[in-house]
Amino acid sequence: MGLCYGTPVDDGPSKPPSPGSRTGANSLTGKENKADGLEMAGEINDVKDEHERKADDADEGRQLGDGDGGDKNMPSSGEIVTPNYLKMFTLQDLRAATKNFRPDTMLGEGGFGRVFKGWVDHKTLAPTKVGVGKAVAVKKSNPDSIQGLREWQAEVKFLGKFSHPNLVKLIGYCWEDRQFLLVYEYMQKGSLENHLFRKGSAEPLPWNTRLKIAIDAAKGLTFLHSSEKSVIYRDFKASNILLDGSYNAKLSDFGLAKLGPIDGNSHVTTRIMGTYGYAAPEYVATGHLYVKSDVYGFGVVLLEMLTGLRALDTNRPSGEHVLVDFARPSLTDKRRLKKIMDPRLEEQYPIKGALLAGQIIIKCLEAEPKNRPSMEEVLETLQNISVIEIEPKKKAKARGNYNNNSNDNQRGHPHNRRSQSPLHSKHGDHNNGTRARRYHY
Repeated sequence: MGLCYGTPVDDGPSKPPSPGSRTGANSLTGKENKADGLEMAGEINDVKDEHERKADDADEGRQLGDGDGGDKNMPSSGEIVTPNYLKMFTLQDLRAATKNFRPDTMLGEGGFGRVFKGWVDHKTLAPTKVGVGKAVAVKKSNPDSIQGLREWQAEVKFLGKFSHPNLVKLIGYCWEDRQFLLVYEYMQKGSLENHLFRKGSAEPLPWNTRLKIAIDAAKGLTFLHSSEKSVIYRDFKASNILLDGSYNAKLSDFGLAKLGPIDGNSHVTTRIMGTYGYAAPEYVATGHLYVKSDVYGFGVVLLEMLTGLRALDTNRPSGEHVLVDFARPSLTDKRRLKKIMDPRLEEQYPIKGALLAGQIIIKCLEAEPKNRPSMEEVLETLQNISVIEIEPKKKAKARGNYNNNSNDNQRGHPHNRRSQSPLHSKHGDHNNGTRARRYHY
């Protein structure tokens, strides 16, 4: 559902979608198509053939068109079939857990509502006082949003069905008085996006921690792709990777997830949803969604982790707005790769490992889905990279030189070659007018 934790800011006048924002078909392709509307993704209960999927998409488009008629029929309350371990909270429970959703408990907000921090008992999950029991994240959706309800249902069905160490844990849900809420485990370290792009809000991630996070995320995707009914995550990005207190990474936000192809089909056809800079080219061009469309998104995020740069940033000079386009030629050349590596790594990384990471990124970004590796292959490569040690002399050099010469070390990196175009304050990187995201469930 795309809810973000952080400090809300005034986004100012109307502007193009920011790099972290989801978009519908007309936004990604530049074409106006109001009938398409938005999509609720990923039904779990029934396996549908391609014709049924297309019919569902068309039906959703009619229900969610540019009018407001769909909201009139939204049920005020309800219950869905879920595993026994999911708790059905009452609205009164969650009001008590979050101090009646008081502003000082709000962690952030996004397109369909807000996220609050609450406290519940470890065993009974009954609401408790602040600091007593365990912290939880409560996602409270806009009560008037049919799309929010559909993504809420998708998340309950996906996360209620699947359990894996690298998928965020859904604790329970609530659907009452036209309010629909989700209760998740609380992830102390926030999102990967926050650590990569928010200056001053999080400690820079060292090389080994970045690899650990990439491996964890790859395990999560591998699990989804290899499940009995393969699942296409569809919205893989840094803000959807959450970190616990030990920097274990978990995938969150399954509102756009979709069941993979069946009966020998190579893809499913659906309306185009996703996030600027991460969506695979074949999906943007045709609406054909492959399991390996996720692999493309993983390659983009891995490139962000190497460079510390956003997938899309109009603050960068002309020709460097799209990270994949300008960074890809540097990934196989040792000298050029060093120039685009994140300066906050302080040169503390094995260049052999960085080059291997560059090679797997290039494979992930192949134009043809069939030419991309599977997530299982990507995971194996990352695990092999993780055993490559940083040279001792490089560690000593970095400790002795980086702090005293930080400007020299960073001068050539795209972080420090800002364009002064009129778009500078609109969207893109760091302090750019977009909402600061700490968590993104």
